[in-house]
Amino acid sequence: MKFVLDSHTHTIASGHAYNTIREMVIAAKEKGLELLAITDHGPKMTGAFSEFYFVNFGAVEKNRFGVELLLGSEVNIMDFDGTVDLNDNILKKLDVVIASLHLPCIDPGTKEENTRAYLNAMKNPYVNIIGHPDDSNFPVDFEALVLGAKENNVLLELNNSSLNPDNYRRNTKENDIEMLHLCKKYNVPIVVGSDAHADSAVGEHDLALEVINIVDFPVDLIANCSLKMFKKYTNKYKFS
Repeated sequence: MKFVLDSHTHTIASGHAYNTIREMVIAAKEKGLELLAITDHGPKMTGAFSEFYFVNFGAVEKNRFGVELLLGSEVNIMDFDGTVDLNDNILKKLDVVIASLHLPCIDPGTKEENTRAYLNAMKNPYVNIIGHPDDSNFPVDFEALVLGAKENNVLLELNNSSLNPDNYRRNTKENDIEMLHLCKKYNVPIVVGSDAHADSAVGEHDLALEVINIVDFPVDLIANCSLKMFKKYTNKYKFS
């Protein structure tokens, strides 16, 4: 199984990642990737850059070292109504948008509340991916999540970093297996993100691939295997 892209990475602009855009692109090139998404944290994350960082992406060259670059954000879901920390005027100008629940930005709710937060975030036309919905700190109804992704044409993320035993997220492997079984049942595509916070982790999907193999998940439902498939979910290509 060959992955041609990494959909979820962070630079120093996230406040707790450690490389520049240039260094991340070079790492992607060395890993043989054709596309790299830079998805720095929205401004409500501790240490993240202000909104202005996201409106000035026109200054950045979008094809470097033979790697296509998508510039976007991993926005923070701030409440159970699905409100995120960048407004639509900014979101619609981003190439790709991941929406995630993060402990520094919102306290966990009930399963019903957390599920509602994700489902409402999906309804935003500029949200393309739901990030790491596998954390038992934020329990969710996975069947509702998968059906919501299908209805709203949003990708669910299988997050490689979540599966690291040292990660603070809980029960991620069991949750990811449940989510993938449901995605397989309902024919709902996924995307695998490294969630790299350093250049050494760009394109690292080994732990996610273990889960994919356990579930025997279909290759044609994995957006990382096809630039054409992935791009149709991104703002850059949906609204161009």
